[in-house]
Amino acid sequence: MRPLAPSPAPEAFTAVVPSPGGRLFAKVWGAAPGAGFARTPIVLLHESLGSVEVWREFPAQLAAATGRPVVAYDRLGFGRSDPYPGAFPPDFIAREAGDGFAALRQALGIEDFIAFGHSVGGGMAVGVAAAHPQACRALITLAAQSFVEEVTRDGIRAAKAAFAQPGQMDKLARYHGEKAAFVLSAWVDSWLAPGFDGWTLDDALPRISCPVLVLHGADDEYASPAQPRRIAAGVAGPVALDILPGCGHVPHREHPELVLSSVTAFLRAHLQP
Repeated sequence: MRPLAPSPAPEAFTAVVPSPGGRLFAKVWGAAPGAGFARTPIVLLHESLGSVEVWREFPAQLAAATGRPVVAYDRLGFGRSDPYPGAFPPDFIAREAGDGFAALRQALGIEDFIAFGHSVGGGMAVGVAAAHPQACRALITLAAQSFVEEVTRDGIRAAKAAFAQPGQMDKLARYHGEKAAFVLSAWVDSWLAPGFDGWTLDDALPRISCPVLVLHGADDEYASPAQPRRIAAGVAGPVALDILPGCGHVPHREHPELVLSSVTAFLRAHLQP
């Protein structure tokens, strides 16, 4: 595959988004503050330990490759957003569509959008697409989980043990500050809870009729190929399943050219400019 030609990095601006639970931090590439969105934006939903900054250079690359604005935000309790008030809810994946995402959409004046989620953010993107069917023009999941399987929990247990080693929590604190312990607990305790055993995306998937791109690394250490296949089989709209060779759980960092090429071709095929 020929590498994508480099494009100038688009300008970015940041915003503070009010939500019922606290303020959210957001960043936008490829649009001017207060100018609205000339093209349908791509909204990124981050992984369990993620944040706007954990996406690194990918949002700018995505905006340059697709020619569309890209919006990323820190969920409540993560990154530069306010701490999460109270206990983390067991239905946090489904709840995000009506909580942080809805607040972001209202504050930034987002009408139509493309939902793009990584890992647990992929599950949230599914929930967003199901909750806003008239506005979601396309859905992209990347290394998303669609049900609970033991390989996921084994990976989480191994990560929990690794973070218990001296100095390892500093890696999370670099992005989440004093919220680092909460971020790790929200991931580990949620997925390892016995009551989480039966979680799936099965209720949301049939309500999605927009075009769907399901991306998954062939060597994903947190999920078997059954995860993306379940998403692809469950949605009602046109779907493309792309298993990316040589990629683990973070394809957009391991092989960004594969992800950008697949996403760009998919959007060109299914959406008007």
